[in-house]
Amino acid sequence: MRDRHGGPLAQLTLWRVREIFREPEALFWVFAFPVLLSIALGIAFRSRAPQALQVAVQDGPGAAALVAALDSAQGLRAEALDSVQAHEQLRTGRVALVVIPGTPIVFRFDSTRDESHLARLRAMNAIEAASGRRDVVAITDVKVTEKGSRYIDFLIPGLIGLNIMGTGMWGLGFGTVRMRTKNLLKRLLSSPMRKSHFLAAQIFARLVFLPLEVGAVLLFGVIVFGIPVRGSLISLAIIALLGAMSFAGLGLLTASRAKTIEGVSGLMNVVMVPMWILSGVFFSWSHFPDAIQPLIRALPLTALNDALRANLLDGASLASTVGLLAIVAAWGVVSFGVALKIFRWK
Repeated sequence: MRDRHGGPLAQLTLWRVREIFREPEALFWVFAFPVLLSIALGIAFRSRAPQALQVAVQDGPGAAALVAALDSAQGLRAEALDSVQAHEQLRTGRVALVVIPGTPIVFRFDSTRDESHLARLRAMNAIEAASGRRDVVAITDVKVTEKGSRYIDFLIPGLIGLNIMGTGMWGLGFGTVRMRTKNLLKRLLSSPMRKSHFLAAQIFARLVFLPLEVGAVLLFGVIVFGIPVRGSLISLAIIALLGAMSFAGLGLLTASRAKTIEGVSGLMNVVMVPMWILSGVFFSWSHFPDAIQPLIRALPLTALNDALRANLLDGASLASTVGLLAIVAAWGVVSFGVALKIFRWK
C-alpha cells in the first residue's frame, strides 16, 4: 500500500498542490501580478531619449537673451518667470535651476538633486557658447544602447526574486494558518504521518509551481523588453530553487505559532516589507548608508536578487555566486529547523 500511494509525504504534497489549484486568487498573485507589474514598470521606464530639464530665468535685464540661449541648448527648456514664481517652481521641484541675469549671472539650485547639478552644467555650457566660447578640443559622440544597463534589465531579476519570496511566504503562511483555524491541522494530527512530512510537503508543493512562476516573468521580459540571459539556465534554475526553498522555510516559520489570518499577516509584513525596501528589488541597495549595508547584504532577498542579476546580466557562473547562495541556504535551513521545532498543530 505504501508503494502504491507513494507514502504520506507524496500524498500530502499532492493534496497541497490540488488545494492551491482551487485558489484562483493565489494563481493570480503567482503568475499574473508579476507580469502586470513588469508591464507597468517597463512602460514607465522604457528606453527613451533623456527628458529636457526645466530651467526658469528670473525676469530682468538680459532675461530674454538668456532664455533664447538656454532654450536652444540640447536637453534644456527655459522660460522667463518673475522672482516669486521662479523660486516657487524651484521649491516645488518643477524646475531644476533658476538663472538670475546680471553680472555675474547667478545659478540658484538644490544641491541635493542630481538633475539640478546636470541642469547647471548644461546651462553654463549654453551661456558660454552663446557668448562666443570656442571648444579647444574636438570631441565626437558615439551613442550606444547596451542591453543589461537599462532599468528594465535591473528590474526583471528583482521581480523574479520578489515573486519567489512572496509566493513562498504568503502561500505557505496563509495556507498553514487557514488550515489551523479550520481545525484541519488537528485532524491531520491523528493521521499516520510525521510533522516533518507535513512541513516538507508544503515546501515540495510550492516547488511544483516554481518553473511556471519564474518562467512566466523571465519569458515576458525576454520577449517584450529583450532583457539579456547571459548565464546558464541550469544555474538560474538552481538559484531559483534554492531561493524558493529558503523562503518556503521562512513562510513556515512565521506560520508555526500564528492562530489567525490577521496574526500571520502582521508577521509576514514584519519579515517582508524591510526586504521590499532594502533588498534591491526596484533600486540598488547601494544607495543606503554604508553603516547598514552589511545588514542588507545578509538578507536572503538581497543575496537572491544579486545572484539572479549576476546570472542573467553578467553571465556569472554558479561557482562565482556560491557566497550569495550560502546566505540564501542558511536562512532556509535555520528557518525550517526552527519551524520544525516550534510548530504547533492547534
